Amino acid sequence: MTTPPYADRLTRLRHRMTETATDLVVLGPSSHMMWLSGVNPHGDERPVLLMVSQSHAGFLMPGLNADAARKSTDLPFRCWSDDDGPDAALTALLSDCDATAGGLSVVLDETMRADFALRVLDAMDAPKRRFTDDTVGLLRAMKDDAEYDALKAAHLLNDAAVTEAFSRLEEGMSELDVQAILHEYYKAHGASAEFTIVGFGANGAFPHHHTGDTRLSRDMAVLIDTGCRLNGYPSDMTRCGFFGTPEAEYEQVFGVVEAAVQAAVQAAKPGVRASEVDRAARETIAAAGYGLQFLHRTGHGLGIDVHEPPYITATSDVELRAGNVFSIEPGVYLKDRFGVRLEEIVILREDGAEILSEMPRTMQRR
Repeated sequence: MTTPPYADRLTRLRHRMTETATDLVVLGPSSHMMWLSGVNPHGDERPVLLMVSQSHAGFLMPGLNADAARKSTDLPFRCWSDDDGPDAALTALLSDCDATAGGLSVVLDETMRADFALRVLDAMDAPKRRFTDDTVGLLRAMKDDAEYDALKAAHLLNDAAVTEAFSRLEEGMSELDVQAILHEYYKAHGASAEFTIVGFGANGAFPHHHTGDTRLSRDMAVLIDTGCRLNGYPSDMTRCGFFGTPEAEYEQVFGVVEAAVQAAVQAAKPGVRASEVDRAARETIAAAGYGLQFLHRTGHGLGIDVHEPPYITATSDVELRAGNVFSIEPGVYLKDRFGVRLEEIVILREDGAEILSEMPRTMQRR
C-alpha cells in the first residue's frame, strides 16, 4: 500500500524529480516498480506501467491482473481489456499525470520491454527521454533501514549455510553435492537459493564456473560463491578454502586477495568515486605480481537485484553515497590450478563501510 516505506519512497522520488526537472517517470514490471510501489505484477506482452508526476501516480494495468495487483497498492489503475487494447487507457493515464504537453522530460525504466517504452514515447508529444540513473536508480542505491534489515538477515543466513557446507566437505563428493547442501539449508530456514557457484580445484579459476560433477579429492582448492533470497532481498558472499594441505602459492595468493579486500573496504567512504575503490583492490593485487590474473571489476551493487548500481569498476566516476550497498570481491585466477576470490557485501555509513556478513574470511580447511 502507499504507506511506509512506499509513501516515503514516492515522496523522495518527487523531490528528486524537482531537482532534476523531470516531468514524468514511467516504470515497467521490474524491480524499480516493486521498490517504489510494492507491486510485482505478472509480466508478459500486455503493457503494465506505473507513471509518476508531481500531481498523480497511477498504473496502466491489464484488467485480468488488476485484482491481484490491488492487494499490494492503493494507487489508482487505468485498466484495459484484451478486446479494447491499451491505447485509450494509456492516453487517459497520461492525462491524469498532466503529461500531454510537448517536450516534456520523461524518465523511462531501462529494464522494461522496448515495445512498452516505444508505446509511451509514441503517445507523447516530442518528449525528451532518459533512463533512471539520476532518479529511481539513484534512490534505490541508497538503502533505507527496512532494506538494511532485510539484507542483514539474508547475509546472516548465508553465513550459516556456507559454514555448514564447508564443514561437510568429504572426499568424493561433487560440486553439485555441495550445492545441494546449501540449497537444502536455505529451504529449511525459509529462504530460496538465488545462485550458487561451487568450484573445486582448477574450476575455481573460472570466475563464473558452472557448478558440475567434478569430485573433491585431497589437496584440492574449494571456492564457494553463493547467495539466498529471504523476505525479498538477496545475499551474496564468496569464501575459499582447501581440502587437505594447501600449496605455498595458494596461501600466498590467498593473502594477496585478503589484503586487496582490506584495502578496498578501507577506501570505501561516502564521496569517494567507485573507481577509487576498484583501484585500491587492483593496485594491491598488481603490486604482488598478479595484476593480469584479476579478471573482473571489484564489485557490483546489491538490493532487490543481486546486480544493480553502483558498479565498482576501474572506469566508474560514480560518487559513492551513504546507504549504498555493494560487493567488494577481488580475485586471482591461475588457469588450470585454482582461483581465490573473497567477497563481502558492504553498506556505506558516514564513517565508512560496514560489512554485512559476520563469517570470517580466513581460509576454510578440512
